[in-house]
Amino acid sequence: MSAPAPAADASATGGGRGADIVAGLAIAGLLLPEAVAYSALAGLPAHTGVFALFAGLLGYGLIGRSRFAIVSATSSSAAVLAAATVAAAGPDPAARAAIAAFLTLATGACFLAAAAARLGGLSQMIARPVLRGFTFGLACVIVLKQLPALLGVHARAADFAPLLLELPQRWREWQPASFAAGALALAALKFGERFPRLPASLLVIALGVAASGALAPHGVALTGTIALSPQLGAPGWPGPGQWLTCLELALALTLVLYAESYTAIRAYALKHGDAVEPNRDLFALGIANLLSGLLHGLPVGAGYSATSANEAAGARSRVAGLVAALAVLLMIAFALAWIERIPQPVLAAIVIHAVSKSLRPATFAPYLRWHRDRLVAFAAVATVLSLGILDGLLAAIAFSLLMLLRRLSRPRLSVLGRLPGSHDFVDLALHPQAAPVPGVLVLRPEQPLFFANAEPILALARQQVQAHADARRLVLSLEISPDLDSTSLEALSDFDGWLRARGVALTLARLKDGVRVLLERVQLPGQTASALEYWSVDDAVNADLAAAAEARGGPAADAAGPEMRR
Repeated sequence: MSAPAPAADASATGGGRGADIVAGLAIAGLLLPEAVAYSALAGLPAHTGVFALFAGLLGYGLIGRSRFAIVSATSSSAAVLAAATVAAAGPDPAARAAIAAFLTLATGACFLAAAAARLGGLSQMIARPVLRGFTFGLACVIVLKQLPALLGVHARAADFAPLLLELPQRWREWQPASFAAGALALAALKFGERFPRLPASLLVIALGVAASGALAPHGVALTGTIALSPQLGAPGWPGPGQWLTCLELALALTLVLYAESYTAIRAYALKHGDAVEPNRDLFALGIANLLSGLLHGLPVGAGYSATSANEAAGARSRVAGLVAALAVLLMIAFALAWIERIPQPVLAAIVIHAVSKSLRPATFAPYLRWHRDRLVAFAAVATVLSLGILDGLLAAIAFSLLMLLRRLSRPRLSVLGRLPGSHDFVDLALHPQAAPVPGVLVLRPEQPLFFANAEPILALARQQVQAHADARRLVLSLEISPDLDSTSLEALSDFDGWLRARGVALTLARLKDGVRVLLERVQLPGQTASALEYWSVDDAVNADLAAAAEARGGPAADAAGPEMRR
């Protein structure tokens, strides 16, 4: 997609700069507490989220294309990283922190490789129903895993179903003060949604810090010490048998982050008429993740909630993100001791509020109304909840591809007839007013021919030939097939031979240019180069009628008016 950005929106001087400064200061109050909260969600020290925040804001702010995208750790990337580090390094916190840096670096390398290969459409590997189902299921997992912090208990289970059963069983251990603090924080954040320019997260954090002295004696856990010295040491390298697993995990992180990032970037580009440069954004995300990995931070991407908050705050350019980075730096320099006193239930409330927008069942309403991809969307939810985040995502992608192959492999073939007084050929089953052409059978596959359906579709074509014993000509319209693989070519050649053995001539119509060139190279026995030049079904039928009349020694069939290029 490319479209010129409106001049008014692209203003970077005067009022534009002032709007960027105001927006940057406003979203800084949202970004810092979320960075600390996402560190806890990933099961890593608080500084990992803060370093990731700086890396994302600076890396994308200097290189990226979107005026509104805010690149930092996201709830999705934090949750996926938590599962990935456990899978690669086990439960040991030090080993997990070390391998997390490697995974972030590897994710950055995957982004840069994708940018070099110009794979800007990488996110299209994940279908939207899969992405929405995954996001819904992931939000359920994230909310459930924040409940122990909200309730003041230490969870023993790590998976969704065991944890869901564990928390009610331990209701006597719930801390009333912790639950009250978290519930009040959630209510305040919800109320703050009415005022988009109000830094509700920052105000909730300030109230939590102010009340921390009274809450701590009642068993409410605080954030604790945050060591912010840059971690410039080498990351933890995978063991001899872990390289393949870690690379697979890095690829999964890349897919999740880019799918989430591109969704946010494209949505606001369309809204404001801006251009989208996917390969440039891939490069910017790669640099941001490499920088975060070098600082031992979390993987970063353009989160939808932070990006929407930036746009709502009045941002006009990427300067807003750079201002936010400076504001966060000042907050850490002068308010670190206060940040360390943030109650953990308040951080849990911030995470829950951030993902709550993904917990709307109305997301699935279009699929139910359209009767399309319902099973894929709900399967994505089920696989994430039952198999875990990473395995669930991969299983959902595989399931969506299997459903696509299943749908395409179902053979569907239409018998076409001519509409009265026109050159148009339509499906006889759907248009009773259309009439077949005497002596000519016109067929159209309703799926692109490929290895999984070529034989079944041509088997249906054989049945139609046998059912129309009077037809001495067969016109096969391949308008839906943009390409033909080797299996389709062989099946088509066998079908041509089968027809010639029965005295039926085969004519191919509505060929794409690439398919025509391919068939000229293949040279089916019954086809000549001139027989591949029929741009419309009507042309092919008229030519067949003329050839049949000439073979009988009679006058050529009337061409029925000018050719129609359908």
